[in-house]
Amino acid sequence: MWIRGVLRQASRSGQERASQPVSRHQRMQRLTEAEHPDEARERLKNIARRVDTWSEKRSNKTIYESWMVALGFSFAGLYVADWLEDAYPERNHRSGGASSQPQLQGPTTSDESKPRFFSISVVDRTAVTLRATQPMTLPRVVPSMARGLASSSEPYDVVVIGGGPGGYVAAIKAGQLGLRTACIEKRGSLGGTCLNVGCIPSKAMLNNSHKYHDTLHDLKKRGIEVKDVSLNLPTMLKAKEKAVTALTKGVEGLLKKNKVDYVKGMGSFSSPTTVDVELLDGGKTQIEGKNIIIATGSEVTPFPGVEIDEERIVSSTGALSLKEVPKKMIVIGGGVIGLEMGSVWSRLGAEVTVVEFQDAIGGPGVDGEVGKAFKKVLEKQGLKFQLGTKVSSVERHGDTVTLKAEGKSDGKEISLDADVVLVSIGRRPVTKGLNLEAIGVELDDKGRVVVDDEYNTSCKGVKCIGDATFGPMLAHKAEEEGIAAVEMIKTGYGHVNYDVIPSVVYTYPEVAWVGKSEEQLKSEGVEYKIGKFPFMANSRAKTNDEPEGFVKFVVEKETDRILGVHIIGPNAGEMIASACLAMEYSASAEDVGRTCHAHPTLSEAFKEAALASYDKPINF
Repeated sequence: MWIRGVLRQASRSGQERASQPVSRHQRMQRLTEAEHPDEARERLKNIARRVDTWSEKRSNKTIYESWMVALGFSFAGLYVADWLEDAYPERNHRSGGASSQPQLQGPTTSDESKPRFFSISVVDRTAVTLRATQPMTLPRVVPSMARGLASSSEPYDVVVIGGGPGGYVAAIKAGQLGLRTACIEKRGSLGGTCLNVGCIPSKAMLNNSHKYHDTLHDLKKRGIEVKDVSLNLPTMLKAKEKAVTALTKGVEGLLKKNKVDYVKGMGSFSSPTTVDVELLDGGKTQIEGKNIIIATGSEVTPFPGVEIDEERIVSSTGALSLKEVPKKMIVIGGGVIGLEMGSVWSRLGAEVTVVEFQDAIGGPGVDGEVGKAFKKVLEKQGLKFQLGTKVSSVERHGDTVTLKAEGKSDGKEISLDADVVLVSIGRRPVTKGLNLEAIGVELDDKGRVVVDDEYNTSCKGVKCIGDATFGPMLAHKAEEEGIAAVEMIKTGYGHVNYDVIPSVVYTYPEVAWVGKSEEQLKSEGVEYKIGKFPFMANSRAKTNDEPEGFVKFVVEKETDRILGVHIIGPNAGEMIASACLAMEYSASAEDVGRTCHAHPTLSEAFKEAALASYDKPINF
């Protein structure tokens, strides 16, 4: 009775399975059994024998139950084998004819009323036999562990080329979303330019040089007298490297935590889905990806006719690792990088002159009023400026470098000598060596990868983010794009608000801004209002004896919507986050002005500037 019940249940289960979708593996297994019932029967007998062997090893306490299970399997195996023989007597049939892919049909009943688990039509069965020129073997059962290892040869869901802020953030986000991800980085350490030779080491030098300068020139007036202050430059450089090393290892740990495969090597496309990698250890490998993200970042823009040796004529990379403080230093370019590195070496004792082609400092986006105040503050600190000046040549003569230039408007020639010349005229996208032409990725005339609003390039399945494509070359902008690009791959949507990308110059005082400047709004014909509040009227700035600078709101006249915020003063880089949050959620200036801010804090200047744009500030 027990065996009959098992067989009835098996018959019902088979009938139910026949009416349900069948996987490719199940279909091939059933077709194999239909063509080779002898093998199927032998397989089932082997199963019964294995159960018998297993039963013998059981303890005496359960021997009776074990034999009953074995007997059930044996009867079931013989029953199925007999059924296969009766169902397919013509299994060796090899007649001609063509058919489409064999189709499983519902259960049928033979003349002897034996239940059928499934059946294949004669025409379909003929098609199957024609495909099988060699006898097929039964599918091998693959252990789960082996299946996991085998899956490693499958294409990655996401492959990121570049391990900088945009690349590693994209890789981490992909891992968090459950996508099988690889990140390829040629440098050998993660973090890109920003972490290794840019944002992070420069901030270490800016912070430590500021402390040194304060100790020499500021502490005495605060009642703190320090004698015999001296600079140990090698130790300062080691502190910088310590911070860099800790953060690069931290990023590597984050990739591991999120199950991202980190590949050290130079990647280049051989097809839209294949990246050839020359490994740093000398080997080669090939990585397949369903989606590939280009995040190769940027590099220093070379100055025509000037050879950078990173000793006397240096880029920002060399300026972070000078072996001694130069007596005189010339900085070509008055943008963010030039002003930050010029400030570092000026604080440490160098005489610094900034040569800038434009008539203002700070670079694109800096509000005109802020730029003028910024220049005055830096001049008080000892920096010199040659604005509206075009550099014509830079030549090294032993340990001295001579720069020749001329006035942009009057053509007046000038000649300057220095121990070190820093070239910081901007950065350009890194796309060389990627073999983009082989897959049809379009570049513009500046070498930037052309993308649409979903970061898709002209090659399907390939996206690009960060410095390698359009927009400001900022680490945080690249990070946001990396997240958005991965979210688009996973969910079909992602978003970056390019009207709310902040910029910061980490000098002292700091300069920060987000949104539009007065000059931009004038050129666009937008009517606006201004609200401004000076730090000299802020209680916390007074207690800190840091009164220089102000907060400036630029607000749409009709709607009171915040269009831009510009800050020069202490902790401007931190305060600008409040402006970003307000603008991201479309707050009005009045919304900010009616929000309580703690007292005494520098952030009260932010509130007062908002008040000034639609009413009157309280404390000024």
